[in-house]
Amino acid sequence: MKRKKNNGAPHGRRKNTGKKIFPQYVGRVQMTREGFIFVIIEGQDDDVFVKASKTRRALDGDTVRVAVTREKSKDKRREGEVVEIVERSKKQFVGIFHTVGAQAWVLMQSKFMPYDIQVDAEAASAMGAKAGMKVSAIVEGWERGDVNPHGRIVDVLGEPGANDTEMHAILAEFNLPYRFEKEVEDAADLISEEITAEDMKGRKDFRDTFTFTIDPADAKDFDDALSFKALPNGNFEVGVHIADVSHYVKPGSAVDKEARERGTSVYLVDRTVPMLPEKLCNKLCSLRPDEDKLTFSAVFEMTPKAEIKSRWIGRTAIRSNFRLDYDQAQEIIEAERQPVAQIEVAVKTLNTLAGILKANESKAGAINFDRPEMKVEVDENGKPLRVYQKISKEANWLIEEFMLLANRTVAEFVATGGQMNGVVQRNAKTFVYRVHGEPNELKLEGLRTFAKGFGYRLGDELSGRGAAHTLNGLLEQAKGKPEFDAFENLALRAMAKACYSTENIGHYGLAFKFYTHFTSPIRRYPDLMVHRLLALYLANAESQKREKYEEECKHASDRELVAADAERTSVKYKLVEFMQDKVGQEFEGSVSGITEWGMYVEIDETHIEGMVPLREIRSDFFEFDEEHYRLVGKRTHKVYKLGDRARIKVKQANLEMRQLDYELIETL
Repeated sequence: MKRKKNNGAPHGRRKNTGKKIFPQYVGRVQMTREGFIFVIIEGQDDDVFVKASKTRRALDGDTVRVAVTREKSKDKRREGEVVEIVERSKKQFVGIFHTVGAQAWVLMQSKFMPYDIQVDAEAASAMGAKAGMKVSAIVEGWERGDVNPHGRIVDVLGEPGANDTEMHAILAEFNLPYRFEKEVEDAADLISEEITAEDMKGRKDFRDTFTFTIDPADAKDFDDALSFKALPNGNFEVGVHIADVSHYVKPGSAVDKEARERGTSVYLVDRTVPMLPEKLCNKLCSLRPDEDKLTFSAVFEMTPKAEIKSRWIGRTAIRSNFRLDYDQAQEIIEAERQPVAQIEVAVKTLNTLAGILKANESKAGAINFDRPEMKVEVDENGKPLRVYQKISKEANWLIEEFMLLANRTVAEFVATGGQMNGVVQRNAKTFVYRVHGEPNELKLEGLRTFAKGFGYRLGDELSGRGAAHTLNGLLEQAKGKPEFDAFENLALRAMAKACYSTENIGHYGLAFKFYTHFTSPIRRYPDLMVHRLLALYLANAESQKREKYEEECKHASDRELVAADAERTSVKYKLVEFMQDKVGQEFEGSVSGITEWGMYVEIDETHIEGMVPLREIRSDFFEFDEEHYRLVGKRTHKVYKLGDRARIKVKQANLEMRQLDYELIETL
C-alpha cells in the first residue's frame, strides 16, 4: 500500500526494544556498493545513515520510513534503521546478463546496487538477451530469506564497451528513454505542416521584418530568433521570437503526454535525446531560414541606452532571413569596420544593447560565477579526442540577454497584473515561474571562516541581496589567485537550487523579482506550459488551478534534475575513458573537494577530477575537519585543504564504475 510522503515531517513514532522512542521520517534511499544506505528526507539538510544490516532489503530509489536512532553530533553522523519500505522504486539497474543452467541473473556493475538481480531465463531469452550482454532490469520483489532480489529485464542494451550500448545504459540507469514509441512518432507525423489563413488569425505578421537566428554551428533545432528594426524616432524595435510549440502540441495528445513525461531534452556527450519527435523539434518548430514559421513573441521598443519604452507579447509569424552560428556572429561583433550590411548593423546594435542589460544586472546584484565549462570532443564512434574549455563570448551573451529580457517580461506581466496588448489584468494569476531562493546562511558562515584563513574578510551581510554583493566582492578579490576555485566551489554549495514553482519568490542568482522560462518550448516542458497559460491570460481567461500547476512544476523540476544527472554521468564516463591511456602519468592540479573518505584533485589543464583515497595516504592517519573543509594528520598535524596545489599520478581509470583514482605525489 502506498503512503503519502511527509516532506520531512516526523511520521509517527515507534518503540524500540520497548524502551526508547525514536522519531520517524519518510525519505528516498541512496544506496552504496557496500550495501549501506543514506535516506534523503525532503526539507532536511542531513541524510540518515543506515548500516547494511538495518536496511530491511531497501534498494536505491526506494521510498522508506526510517527511524532515527542517533542524531548528528560533532564527531558522529545521523544514524537510523529502516522500519518499512513504503514504495519500491521503478528504477532500472544496468548489468551483465549471466546464466547458469536454467537460472539467470543480471550481474550488477552499478555503484548504487550491491546485489545481483535474479531474472527469468526464458523471458530474457525471448527478449534477445544473450550471456555477456549489457541489459537493464527492474526489481519486482525481495522476499525474506532470499539471497537476491528478483525482477525482470526491460531492455537489452547490447555488447559492453560499444558506445551506443554505454550511452543507452546511462539513459536506462536514470529511467530516460532513448527512442520514441511508434504511437508518438505516428501522432507527430499526422500534424500538418501547412500554415493556413485560420492559423494566421490573431497573429501579428513579422515575416517582412528583418529576422535572424544565432545558434551553435551543429544545431538542428532553432527555437529562438531575433528581429531588428530601426525606428524613425531613433529607437529600435527588437523582437524575441520563440517557436510556437503550443500551436502544434495540444494538451492531452500522445505527443504532449510523452513530452510531459520526459520533461526536457537530455544532452549527453555525443547526442541529444529530444523531448519532442524529430518532425516537431527539427522541422515544424525549428525557425529555419527562408521558411514561414509560427511563433510566440515578446517585442520591445528600446532606446539606444537599452531603456524599454513599450512592450508587446503575443502570437506571431516570422520568416528568418539569416542563420548565423556563434563564431560568425562574433566575427561581426569584433570587426573594426563600420557595419554596412543589414545583418551587421543588427548584430552590432543588439550587442551594444545586450552589454547595457548585462551591466544593469550586475549592478542589481546578479552573482557572477565564472566557472570554466569543459567539453569533451568525441569522434564519430564516440571516442573522446580532447577535453577543452568552452569560451563564451559576446555573441553568446547577446542571445542570452534578450532571452532573459523576454523571460522576465512575461513573468512580470502575469505576476503583477497591468495592461498588455489592450488586455487589463488586475490581479496576479497562477503561473509557472523559474525561482531561485536565497543562499544558505550557515554555509556562507562556513565560507567566511574558510576565507578568513586566507586573509580575506567577507562583508557582514550574509542574507538578502547583501549576500550577493558580499559574494561578488570576495570572488572579485580572489580572481586569478590559487584560492579562487575553492571560494567559488563553496559559494556554489551555499546556493539554493533553481526550480519551477507557482509561488513567485524571484530568482536570487539573476537578481530578478520576476522570472520564468518562456524561450525554449522545444526542449523544456515548463516553457510549453508557460506559452499555454500566457495565451489564456492574453485572452482575458480566469486564473487556472494553482494545485494542478504546482504538481506540474514539481514533476518538471524532478525531471530536470534526472536529466542533469544523466548528462553529468555521460561526461564522467567519457572523461574516465579519456584518462585510460594516461594511467601512470603525473599532473598538477588543485584540491577541489574534501570528504571523510578522500581528497579530490582537479587537474589544471582539463579540470578532470579524481579522488585520492585517504587509506592511500600512508604518511599519517588523516581526520576530516568538516567545519574548515580540511584534512588534519593525527600524528604530524599536516593539513590538506581546499585550494591546495598538488601533484598527482593517475592510478586507476575504472570505466565500469566511472571512477578515477589518483595517487598523491606531493603538495606544491
